[in-house]
Amino acid sequence: MREPAGARLGLEMEMVVVRRGSGASHAAERYPLALAAIKRGRGEDIRLTMVGDRAIGATGPLGESGFDNGYNLLETAFAPVAGGPGGLDRLAAAVRTELADVREALGAEDAAVLNAAEHPAAALDTEHYLRMRVPRPIYAELVRHRGWLHRIGIDAKAQNGPCTAVPVASAARALNVIVALAPAFVALFANSPLQDGRVTGLKENRMLLWDRMFRHARFAGDHRLQQPPERPFADLGDYFRWMFAPDTVSRGLPLALDQGDDEYKSAASVYLDGHPSLGRFLRAPSWMGRRADNGAPVTLKPHAGHFEYSQFAHFLDARYRYRLASRPPLQDLLSAWERPGGIEALYASLGVDGYIEGRAPGAVFPDRQLCDEAGVEVAGRAPMAASALQLGVLRNLDAAEDLVRDWGWLRLRGMRTTAIRMALEDDRVRALAADVLAVAGQGLPPAERSWLAYADHVLASGRTGADRLLELWTRTPGCVAEKLRAVYAWRALCVPGA
Repeated sequence: MREPAGARLGLEMEMVVVRRGSGASHAAERYPLALAAIKRGRGEDIRLTMVGDRAIGATGPLGESGFDNGYNLLETAFAPVAGGPGGLDRLAAAVRTELADVREALGAEDAAVLNAAEHPAAALDTEHYLRMRVPRPIYAELVRHRGWLHRIGIDAKAQNGPCTAVPVASAARALNVIVALAPAFVALFANSPLQDGRVTGLKENRMLLWDRMFRHARFAGDHRLQQPPERPFADLGDYFRWMFAPDTVSRGLPLALDQGDDEYKSAASVYLDGHPSLGRFLRAPSWMGRRADNGAPVTLKPHAGHFEYSQFAHFLDARYRYRLASRPPLQDLLSAWERPGGIEALYASLGVDGYIEGRAPGAVFPDRQLCDEAGVEVAGRAPMAASALQLGVLRNLDAAEDLVRDWGWLRLRGMRTTAIRMALEDDRVRALAADVLAVAGQGLPPAERSWLAYADHVLASGRTGADRLLELWTRTPGCVAEKLRAVYAWRALCVPGA
């Protein structure tokens, strides 16, 4: 019997931070310390992550809580919970606890979480960016070395990324369906119609982040790696050939592999001379480069660990993320990479823990507006809806693949832009969302289908988070500051039952 998807479930939950009352963007620099104190008060063992003398994260039994790119955007990477019967319930319990802790920690500095996938009126200028940006070493590489417009995301663009364990044998199939069906996820969880105090004309403006960030990057391949491919991946080898193709340039590689395995955003890294692709570097005996931190020359010898480390190099709507129990000799990896199904067979022999990281769903949380419209129970299930949708789709993989074939890969690829612009106002996108919800519902046991309640409500009503936010913004008279106050009053996070 084939192992089903969802043996373990995780979530990367991002949250927009605002000042209480005004709704203005807020730098919650004291948040990790306040959160750690709350969790330690329950007897939890909490470890702080530091950059210099600043705490940027607090890690404990529930996972790692801290900042994403800026002090105005929180992120919790939940520790995986056991899947199977009751798996979504277990993850939901962790989410409820975390949201209650987040609300209490932010309250200590008169701040709160806003139900939005992007702050409605935060600045994007360089001064604001430098003030808000978390001082991780990798950001120097992205901005100065690769030429990314990193500040385009400093207005707290927030996703709700479900992480669903998948067997390595079906990993490429699972990745394909989540990439192909992304328009449905974008539409159902659209929640960012505003930017810099202006109506954008889009329902999910957040999703243009990657195109804008890489459009004028130093290396053209960076822009290509955020665009869905023109065909599905044949297997994991095909996926990695796409990711590390000759037209791409390797990201900075860790100076010491044991330093970079877990904390790639903080690892000391090396820029390779001549800007080769990762594939080209791995096939060389060694390669000259220079340290990113001080420019000192370095000779780097390729290692299979560089391949595993570089798995984060693209920005599609879904990624296959994994950790190997042991690493192969480099030549074994390179040989397996060229054989159909070779990566799958090799990784299975080594022991692999892999999952699909969904990146299309916008952050959605319960608030006063949603509770009034859909009821407290539906609102309370909103943060879990994307996880339930992805789990149901991957648990019903054959039907999901049939759905992709029926709609057509290239047609779905083209619908992504429509979903960003119109969400469920487009009849085709709404029909796709209905099909995806049906497949997901069939993939979940009856006891867990209620976790789709928010997505069901959005489809039935045709009103996404973006529609509710846009209606509130446009009906409120006055200047941006007055509109923000109204948005805060109706859209601040509430935690039903907490």
